[in-house]
Amino acid sequence: MSLLNDALRAAEQRQQKPEAPAAYTGQGYAVPARKSRLVPVLLGLVVVLASVAGYALLAGNQGVAETAQAETPDSTPPVAEQPENNSTESPVNQAPQDPGAEIAPEKPVTKTLQAKDPEPVTVKAPEEAPETAPRNAPEPAPGSEPKTGQEPAPAPEKQVAQSTRSEPENPPVSQEQPSEPETEPAQVKQVRETPESIDRRVSRELASLLRQGRFREAGEQLRALLAEQQAPVSRATLARALLVEDQPEIALAWLPVPQVMAVPELRLLRARALLATGELDGAVNVLRSQVPPLEGNIEYRVTLATLLQQAGESGAAAEQWTALLTTDDSRAAWWVGLGVALESQGKSASAKRAYTQAAALPGLSKSLAEYVRERLKQLQAG
Repeated sequence: MSLLNDALRAAEQRQQKPEAPAAYTGQGYAVPARKSRLVPVLLGLVVVLASVAGYALLAGNQGVAETAQAETPDSTPPVAEQPENNSTESPVNQAPQDPGAEIAPEKPVTKTLQAKDPEPVTVKAPEEAPETAPRNAPEPAPGSEPKTGQEPAPAPEKQVAQSTRSEPENPPVSQEQPSEPETEPAQVKQVRETPESIDRRVSRELASLLRQGRFREAGEQLRALLAEQQAPVSRATLARALLVEDQPEIALAWLPVPQVMAVPELRLLRARALLATGELDGAVNVLRSQVPPLEGNIEYRVTLATLLQQAGESGAAAEQWTALLTTDDSRAAWWVGLGVALESQGKSASAKRAYTQAAALPGLSKSLAEYVRERLKQLQAG
């Protein structure tokens, strides 16, 4: 604008400058034709300068707007109304319709249109703007606010993106699923125990009471269990403890015949209780009533062989010892039992071999080892 003011001031000075008086020719004074030609040229120059200044201002505003939008690529570029070009075209319209003056400002206009072409690429690259926006629409000034009526359509896309981002908030439903296993322990507790499992559990409780010497409480607990089932394991636990405490009569009260005959362990305990009370024949009869197999019943068969020898049945006793030695011939005590049974039958040679075998094996007690040496001396001397 300073160039424009200087040009106007220079034109006024030229018009007001006095000219040298010319020689009087008798003709009337007329304004020289030079001044009339200078006015259109000055006006054209003014129009050109005004156009250049307007283009410079417009290009500067566009550069500031592009810089502000490039710094915030995430924000949606608002679309504003096309500004009226009255500010840039007003100098042209007010100028006189001179052919020379109209042609001059066309070049800057074409330059501004060409400069606006790359704008959609730089502005619309961060987010996809709707295709309905005008391609050559000028960008709004940095201070102008976009109108709500012309907001771009990507708003629904943001809502869709927000809805998709909010979807991961649903997994808390899956986190509540681990609460289901909490019902499993309750179901396990509600499972009804079998009679066998109850019997084993009560037997452990009885053993704990008996170690503390609480025999009466143990008897009451066993009596309550016997009201519901036979409880062979718990019955055997209490009877064995009573035999250890040298109370065979009380043990026999817990081992009645109808309840013990079906269980080998209970028969063995009843036979020991009878033997402790002096009833040898009754004990042998209980054991011989149902002889169990060797596997799992070694103690039963050893007791039977010993009681048969004491009852004078050496042959039956020898049979039991021989059967036991077939399962394990490294038991020195069993060889001694066989030697005694054979010697009782008058089979000295066989008894001598049995005693010799027993003396060669470890595991004999001192008293039993002394007995074997005495028997061997007598058999060798005889």
